[in-house]
Parts: sequence; structure tokens; C-alpha cells
Amino acid sequence: MTFGIDIQNLTVRYPGVTAIDDLTLKLEGGKIYGLLGRNGSGKTTLLSLIAAYRKVTEGTILVDGRTPWENEELTQEIGLIRESSDLVIEGENVKGILRRSRRFRPRWDDEFAQRLIDLFELPLNRGVTKLSRGQRSALGITVGLASRAPLTMLDESYLGLDAPSRYAFYDVLLADYIENPRTIILSTHLIEEVSRLFEQVIIIDRGRLVAYDDTESLRMRGAAVVGPAAAVDDFTTGMTVLGEKRLGGTKSVTVYGDIDPDARSVAADWGLELSPVALQDLFVHLTKGDPA
Repeated sequence: MTFGIDIQNLTVRYPGVTAIDDLTLKLEGGKIYGLLGRNGSGKTTLLSLIAAYRKVTEGTILVDGRTPWENEELTQEIGLIRESSDLVIEGENVKGILRRSRRFRPRWDDEFAQRLIDLFELPLNRGVTKLSRGQRSALGITVGLASRAPLTMLDESYLGLDAPSRYAFYDVLLADYIENPRTIILSTHLIEEVSRLFEQVIIIDRGRLVAYDDTESLRMRGAAVVGPAAAVDDFTTGMTVLGEKRLGGTKSVTVYGDIDPDARSVAADWGLELSPVALQDLFVHLTKGDPA
């Protein structure tokens, strides 16, 4: 089972700042989405509203065609694990957190939870407040994935893991998603590291939607143009330049914008090489400026 999300004219205002600004977005079920944005862009606020951690006051959010707020049947099927670790409960140990999660998550998979516990070497009898940051991240991931919620959202919840553990997490998430399809939203700053998982990318900045597209389509909006310096300069005239490098008579210029088939043919005739731009470079360009 997978859940789609329909957001219409969503706005969230705090004193002196608009966290979400008239956001309209429709996500199909059964895909892995990357939610990207700078600090203060509104990512955590958006996910909290979808999960019904807070009430929508302007606009609407529908999950699987239903309003999440005060809908217990629906919210049991929505999982949000935040980096701030909502699972840190005084006096509770790891085993207790897993027992509590099993009680409230109707699709909980004990066998998968145990596999993740073994993978991350989680100490079941240790108090949650005594876990390291990495162990807390691993516990959050275990709960998030083993719940098998039709809508699973991970908000920077894996940042505490070391690099080997993060890559193990990416592998197990993808394998389990293929075996048990659901809608997954990953909010992250580790763009290049996680981008291989994304089917579609959502970029928000200052609470506004900046880009929403298939990952490859978005990457193809930018290009690295490499070749003889004079030809590169002529070809990129009038384009939005993100950066450039030069070595002797060869120049590399990174540009943003659609390059149509005719222009690509011209590039080939001029001996220029075009290659896609890294998603992180595009993200930096699309969100440059002072953070909110």
C-alpha cells in the first residue's frame, strides 16, 4: 500500500516570518522523494504538517485523499522520524521503544526490525538517553523502516550515523522499498550521497517551491560544457553560468538551463563535450542567497 499527498495553497506564518508560503504540491504514491532545502527553508515544518504533528491553518493537506489532523486511523499509517529524535524518552530503553512502536504501528515487521538491530548493533537493554547520537539515529531508522508505514518520512534522521552505517542504511532502504513499495520522503543535506535513491526531487526555499521534477530531468537542466576556451565562451553566451574552470586552452563552464537538441548538435560540431551537472550544484544555484 502506498499513499499519495495533495497539498494546496499551504501557508504557515510565525511572528515575523512565513515558514511555508502558498505551497501547492502533488506527490504520487509509491516513489522515493528527495526533499531539499537550506536551513530555515520550511522542510521540517512541512513534514510535521503532513504527519499531523501540528494543525494546518491556511490551505489543505490530503494524504490518501484524507485529512491527517485528528485522524487516528490515518496517522497510524504515516511515519515521521526526525533528527531531533522524538524517540528519546526518559526511563525507556531500546527494547521498550520497539515494543511501543509495535503497539501503534499496524504494519510493524518484527523480523525486519531485528535485522536492523543486528545491522546497527543496537543494545536492546540500554536506556535511550544513554545512547550515542549514532545509536539514536539507528534506533530512529529501525522504527521508521520496520513500521512499514505506507507514507514514511525521514527528516535528517540518519545524520548521526558514521559513513559506513549511512551507506548500509541506503542499501537496506532501497532493497526493502523494492520488496515492500511505499511512499518515502527523505529530507537531507547529504545530497550527493543520497541522490541515487531519489526518483523525484522537491526543492523548497524560504517556504516556496523552487523545483519539482524527476531526478534525471532536473539534472539535465544543467550541463558542464568542456572544450576549447573560445568555443565554450561562444556556446555559453547568454546562458546562466554557475561556475567555470580553465586549464591551458581548455575550459569547463557549468551552466543552468535547458539545452535543446539543436544546441547539442552545435556543441558536437564545435567539439564540445556536454555532461550533466551534479544535483548538489544545481541545488546550491537554485537556493543561493541569504537563508531565511
